[in-house]
Amino acid sequence: MSESIYVCPIGFAPAPQHNDGAAIRLAGTMVYASRFACVVRSGGEIAARHLFGVREAERVFAELGSQLEQEAREQWANLQKVHEPIVLGERTIRLDQPQIMGILNVTPDSFSDGGEFLDNVEAGRAHASGMLEAGASIIDIGGESTRPGAAATWEGDEKDRVLPAVEYCAGMGAAISVDTRRAGVLEAALQSGAHIANDVSAMRYDPRTAELVAGVRCPVILMHAPGSGDDLHEGGDYADVVTDVFDFLKEARANAIAAGVAEDNIILDPGIGFGKSLTENLALLNALPLFHALGSPLLLGVSRKRMIGALSKEAEAHERLGGSLALATLGLNAGAHILRVHDVVETVQARNVWRGLRDAALTDFSQMPPL
Repeated sequence: MSESIYVCPIGFAPAPQHNDGAAIRLAGTMVYASRFACVVRSGGEIAARHLFGVREAERVFAELGSQLEQEAREQWANLQKVHEPIVLGERTIRLDQPQIMGILNVTPDSFSDGGEFLDNVEAGRAHASGMLEAGASIIDIGGESTRPGAAATWEGDEKDRVLPAVEYCAGMGAAISVDTRRAGVLEAALQSGAHIANDVSAMRYDPRTAELVAGVRCPVILMHAPGSGDDLHEGGDYADVVTDVFDFLKEARANAIAAGVAEDNIILDPGIGFGKSLTENLALLNALPLFHALGSPLLLGVSRKRMIGALSKEAEAHERLGGSLALATLGLNAGAHILRVHDVVETVQARNVWRGLRDAALTDFSQMPPL
């Protein structure tokens, strides 16, 4: 019976000196992890669970046995991996501090903005400009609704929606990602000035996407969704949602590399809200630090998601700012490199305050010499 292993950070410190230096900098971010769980699964069940600190890691890994030890050491190295900045044309996106990706939906049936920016170019341009001015590092443009029950979009319609938005965002000098699962849309968008492929199907929906991404050497965001066809939410049947999503993203990442995509061009997204129940979404969010063990930067998209309404008396999408900021802060504390959000002004402010607290912790008063 095959075994699998997962090395997950479970304890954190504001700065390494708070734990006498026994903490690792998580994935090159402003987050420091000091306690860990090494979980061994066999036949769908937990076979062993080892809790340890940084100074005990060598002993724990050495006792695992050769195959598991190698995998555990690779995950341990990935947890400490410093990710290089993403170079997007004339823009450079640093990953040593959290970045904000602003959402620009150009669909007729978006759950959040109801098609406000689809046929009104001036409104879309003003919205994108406002997000950039507020501090968004990337504008994510989507021309197909991926909410549960949404109909698939014809490629021609998707191009007609996306390309004008790409062009006016490119005219502002923005770093642009395109939220599409169709290679034809992606190729046209890249030619119009986009920089990043944001593929909610992890390049499974259109077999041409991997070759395109590898050929143009653009960054790609691989998201977990259970469905590979028109319905991304179909088939969400998990033995254990956390390790199932981890294994899916591990395989998607390996497949992308095998197809010629540069390892440094891969970003991973656990796909909160896609084919997952409220309980499953909460489990994934609480285990988010584990996904650094895959060795790629993490993107978290939780803004205005339905789960916030489920926890807040069914609040409508436009009433979910508080919940969105709470989940964004959880993502920051877990070392997420990029937050994909609707409310850029508020999220940037929350990020800046969080970052100030992290900076201050490096010179915490308790570490100062006595008076």
